[in-house]
Amino acid sequence: MRLLISFAALFLSVLLLQLSSGGVGPLDALSGLALGFTRQHIGLLGSAHFLGFFIGCWWAPRLMGSVGHSRAFAAFTAAGAIGLMSHMLVIDPYAWALMRVASGMCVAGCYTVIEAWLQAKVTNETRGRTMGVYRVVDMTGSMAAQMIIGVLEPASYVSYNLLAIVCCAALLPLTLTTVRQPETPASPRLRPRLAHERSPLAAAAVLVAALSSASFRMVGPVYGQEVGLSNDQIAYFLTAFVFGGALGQLPIGWLADKFDRRRVLIWLSISAVASSAITILAADLGTLGIMLTAGLFGLTTFPIYSVAAAHAHDFASDDERVELSAALMFYFALGAIAAPYVASMLIDGFGPKALFVMIAVGHILLVVFGLTRMRARPAPSDRTRYTYAPRTSFTIGRLIRRARTRPDD
Repeated sequence: MRLLISFAALFLSVLLLQLSSGGVGPLDALSGLALGFTRQHIGLLGSAHFLGFFIGCWWAPRLMGSVGHSRAFAAFTAAGAIGLMSHMLVIDPYAWALMRVASGMCVAGCYTVIEAWLQAKVTNETRGRTMGVYRVVDMTGSMAAQMIIGVLEPASYVSYNLLAIVCCAALLPLTLTTVRQPETPASPRLRPRLAHERSPLAAAAVLVAALSSASFRMVGPVYGQEVGLSNDQIAYFLTAFVFGGALGQLPIGWLADKFDRRRVLIWLSISAVASSAITILAADLGTLGIMLTAGLFGLTTFPIYSVAAAHAHDFASDDERVELSAALMFYFALGAIAAPYVASMLIDGFGPKALFVMIAVGHILLVVFGLTRMRARPAPSDRTRYTYAPRTSFTIGRLIRRARTRPDD
């Protein structure tokens, strides 16, 4: 308990960071629509965010090695705050895209610092409790961030300024903590081929997970407005998706530990296709139907990344786990960069239902590939434990490495 209390500053920074970074995506979508941006411009903003996220994931460990944890955190937070406050100074979608690159860098950089700090301070005895609290704080912040969209006015300097203030407030707990900052860890090597070599199915599943998650969270507000939701209802719509994903972790994790994980991935994708179809049909069933289907969609798509990661680690040795986690994050970032822009183009050309048609097609391809891979080799007899894998930084693999270690590793 004393250790968790000592981490209170880090957890508070995570909560504030999630409120700020999680709120800017849907606010940008609604603001862009109010200012006359095209749907493709909205998709570009989402893609720019994940481009910044990828840059931040790669650069943050190197910056920590140069200036230390606290200064690196301050630098990334400042970049995020500048990006937020600049929105209403320049009303241009391409300028906003650059600002979203800054916000993406802020998210990845700050999470890298926090996770490196946690990794250096936890012990094997306290790792499980610490990670449990970390996940709860992160998920709570993510859901709360979607909810605040209901009270923020789109295309308002005040709204962006409030998010910038919350972003700056994330600086205070970490920079003022009396806990001594740890030694800077070596940055993991980025070896994208490692994920494909260990499990081609896991690499493909991570791409499809990005297709589902990134397109829904970044372009979902456009869909919500197209089907007649108000801004506060869009906030509940996005929150239902995150809540459904959180709700699915325990039962899906139990299934992934009990059965062949390739079968679990295939059935998740089949369920995702079904939930996408139900979501399309529920657009005419009123607000409650739309909310329920958003939760169902989150439940069937959100756990795919963690199941894919567990499957990949079944074929990895203990000394490969950190680099394998980074490689999977690399594939997720690639998919997340492309997905929002492609989704916005499809919505622009074929209407709001095209978002879920695109996602369904991605999952159908994953089902076909999963069935093909089941013929290629048998399931491993010795497997790692399933663990929820946050998609926060390239260094998250260090925090959850112990949870994946086999008894004989």
